[in-house]
Amino acid sequence: MADKCPVDHGNKSTQECPVEHNSRSTWGSLFSGFRSVGSSTLPKHPATLSTERQVSSIPRADDGNWVYPSEAQFFAAMARKNHNPEAGDMKTIIPIHNAVNERTWAEVLKWEAGRGGDKCGGVKLVNFKGKPSQMSPKARCMTLLGYSAPFDRHDWIVERCGTRIRYVIDFYTGRGDGPSSNNPSFYLDVRPALDNWEGVKMRAESLWQSWTKALPNSSSPPSPIS
Repeated sequence: MADKCPVDHGNKSTQECPVEHNSRSTWGSLFSGFRSVGSSTLPKHPATLSTERQVSSIPRADDGNWVYPSEAQFFAAMARKNHNPEAGDMKTIIPIHNAVNERTWAEVLKWEAGRGGDKCGGVKLVNFKGKPSQMSPKARCMTLLGYSAPFDRHDWIVERCGTRIRYVIDFYTGRGDGPSSNNPSFYLDVRPALDNWEGVKMRAESLWQSWTKALPNSSSPPSPIS
């Protein structure tokens, strides 16, 4: 049954769908319309907010595809976390939320290409977990080298013909469309976790391919000596 979106929500109810509990304030801080307020002043979502939900392109392990939250659900979930969402921002935030998840799945499919998932109907997303307070080892190393830290992290469990692979996704903010743009942009670092042989093999193969592509073309004739 398709009743959730591919972001962890702590509570698995469909009403808990935009971003995992501990991640909401992190994601909300990227939009000027969200600000923390006292629980006594939590807003009710306006009747003008849409209750329609978009079906994602991401297959579930059991049946159907994952479903994204409606504007009303996103608004209500943010309000329950002591934020003061602006109803007018929902039309901007929902497409961004959905697009980020679609882009994440597209990156997963790049890793999965040619690995046999098509033999059993394609790879599927089993479950997911938001870990905004747990920096991945790669992200920790990158920050030690002077790079900005990711603002969020998710782990997605993908099934390929009975084999399950955990993917780690680090979310970074990027440059917007220009100085006058208020919309954030995102950079995603998606890769298999190194917690089983399959993940290690996939990462090693990717590293080897990147290294060999960087080498000079050995089949090219040598340059003439002048």
